[in-house]
Amino acid sequence: MNAADKSDLFLAVLESHKRMLYKIANSYCPDREDRQDLVQEMIGQLWKSFDRYTDQYKYSTWIYRIALNVAISFYRKENRRRNLSDALSVELLHVQEASTPDEVEEHLGLLQQFISELKELDKALMLLYLEEKSHKEIAEIMGLSETNVATKVGRIKSRLKQKFSTLKT
Repeated sequence: MNAADKSDLFLAVLESHKRMLYKIANSYCPDREDRQDLVQEMIGQLWKSFDRYTDQYKYSTWIYRIALNVAISFYRKENRRRNLSDALSVELLHVQEASTPDEVEEHLGLLQQFISELKELDKALMLLYLEEKSHKEIAEIMGLSETNVATKVGRIKSRLKQKFSTLKT
């Protein structure tokens, strides 16, 4: 099958089963933007796997299996990121258990804002840190030493704590 035929077939299959993708995405993501990201990830993974499709299964079964696996991975990754972000927020802000959910949300929003204001390298380090990458993994990705990563992450966290402490006074 040539590339154009493959592409046309994929688009036809996708069009006839797109409701399934949205149904799965709606089940795993309450946020509209997250749902759109998840559907894009599903489509990307389906395209990557399209050459390995065999007619042993119906398209719907094949799509459902891949889409569900992508959704589960996305959900786990998102929860891990949120939990780590919450933990970092608690660490930086000393948020007490008595804090209201609105206060925690506000603090998380400020944390995200402060991270977005960091220099590009520092922002990348914190994003990898929030994705629970080890110092070794971050070092490999960023081309730094593990010691340098640990030092930089510690300094960034100190700067973020300082920003929050100036808000409280």
